[in-house]
Order: sequence, then structure tokens, then C-alpha cells
Amino acid sequence: MQPRFQFAGVLIACTLVAPVTAQESGSGDSTTVSLSVPDAAASFHSLVGPPAKMFATAAELAPVFGQIGQPQPAPPTPRHTGVKALIRALGRDFANLPSRQNLFWVGVGAGLSAAAHPLDTTTNANLAGPAWNTVFAPGAVMGQSYTLFPIAAAVYAFGRIEDQPKVSHMGSDLIQSLAVAEVITQSLKHIVRRERPDGSGANSFPSGHAAETMAFATALERHLNWRWWLPAYTFASYVAISRLHDNVHYLSDVMAGSAVGIIAGRTVTRHGRTNFPVEAMAVPGGAAIMYVRQAD
Repeated sequence: MQPRFQFAGVLIACTLVAPVTAQESGSGDSTTVSLSVPDAAASFHSLVGPPAKMFATAAELAPVFGQIGQPQPAPPTPRHTGVKALIRALGRDFANLPSRQNLFWVGVGAGLSAAAHPLDTTTNANLAGPAWNTVFAPGAVMGQSYTLFPIAAAVYAFGRIEDQPKVSHMGSDLIQSLAVAEVITQSLKHIVRRERPDGSGANSFPSGHAAETMAFATALERHLNWRWWLPAYTFASYVAISRLHDNVHYLSDVMAGSAVGIIAGRTVTRHGRTNFPVEAMAVPGGAAIMYVRQAD
């Protein structure tokens, strides 16, 4: 299988994680969606491996995108968006991390990482080569904290200077999402101590680049319409895949990092909304996650 098809399979798998965050619908009929854990693993392998099938057909992807509805409006703008309010909100974010919704995403991230683990030894090699060097070279810088935090701070500062609370609120949430993702990621790195594929250090799991770019994209999606800001998720996926090309992370690392970013972004922007009505239940041959989307 040629490298471009390997790349397409990984890109589809990584990108599909992000749009699912837009499933919180504000209108429409009640819809029930069930996801069987064994089926999820099988579906993942049908996207990225074995080499005989490296990309999904439109018919196979239709059920996934069919569950994505119109997201609710942006989080309400708080009365105060100053630095003190930002610090207080950041403290609440960490206190709000334990939730049913985040437990759901922990399960999604763990499932995808486990499904990707058998591909860890082959995916990086499939994305290596001089042909991809120019394509992925910017990813290492674009996903760094020293790139994303200044952008978030600039959005926040612009909103404060121009007296636009909605903009400063978005900038505040971007900063908070990055901070929460960074703390979770570094904590897991020190606990897991997984060696990087290039042997450069025992801090491979999860991917910080994937976590922070996905947190950034998720916060944007919550403030803006995901249909317009889907490029942000594509950017996050690009950065994540660049880490595989650079051979500094495994595929399971970036899957886990993406889940961390989604958890951080959703926690920061939830702002009192009710958690997803998600229930886990036993089914013959495994377990299922049931999600019910209610009409207004």
C-alpha cells in the first residue's frame, strides 16, 4: 500500500474523533445512539488497518456523520472576564473535571488508544520519508505551547482592550482549555513514563501536541459554529499526525492526547450545562454506551 493511502487512513481516523464533540444538539427529535465497544475497535481497524483496507467508503462513514447535529449556542458570556475572573474560572475547571461526560470521553480515548496499539509499530514507518518532510515540518512548532498560548492570550487581550466581552470570554476559555490540557498531559506523562519511539525520553504518552491543539479546537467549536470552524479540527489532526511522522509519538499516544484535549475543552466551556445523558450497559459479547439526544 502506498504511503499516501496510509496517511489518508490515519488522517480519517484522527479527524473523526473531533466532530463527535458537536453531538450536543439544541433541537430536533429525541435520538438514541448506541456504540458497542467491540464494534468501535473493529470500526477503527477498518479505517487504519490492516493494509488491505486503509480508508472508509462514503456508505461506511454516513452513519457516523448522521449522528452529528446542530450544536447548542455558544456558552453564555459571564458578567466579568478580567484576569481575576479567569483565575477563579480555571480553579472551577479543575474542580469540574470529574463528571459523567468526561468519564465517557475517557472511555472513548482509552478504547481508541487500545485499538491503535497494535498499529504503533507500523504507522510511523508508513508516514516516514523525505516526501513528507516539508508537509509535516510546521507541525512541531504549530502545536507547541509557546505558539498556542500567545494566540489565546492575544484573543483575550483584544477582547479586553476593545471592550468586547464575548471575544475576551473566548480568549479566556482558550487559555483555560490549554492550561487544563497541559496539566492533565504532564501528569499522565510522569505517571506512565512511556519511552518515545525515537528513544529521546520517557514522556511519550499522551501526546501534548495532540492534547493542546484539540483543546484549542474544541473551545473554538463551543464558542463558534463547528461547521465553520472544522478547519480547526483539521489543524489539530494535522499536528497530531506530524508527531507520528517525526517519530516522537505512537498512534495510541495521539489518540489519547486527542481525548485529553476534548475533555479539557468541553470542561472549560460547559458552564453549567447538564452532562450528556450517557449510560453504560452490558450487552451480549461486551458493553455498549447509550447516548440519548433530547429535543427542547
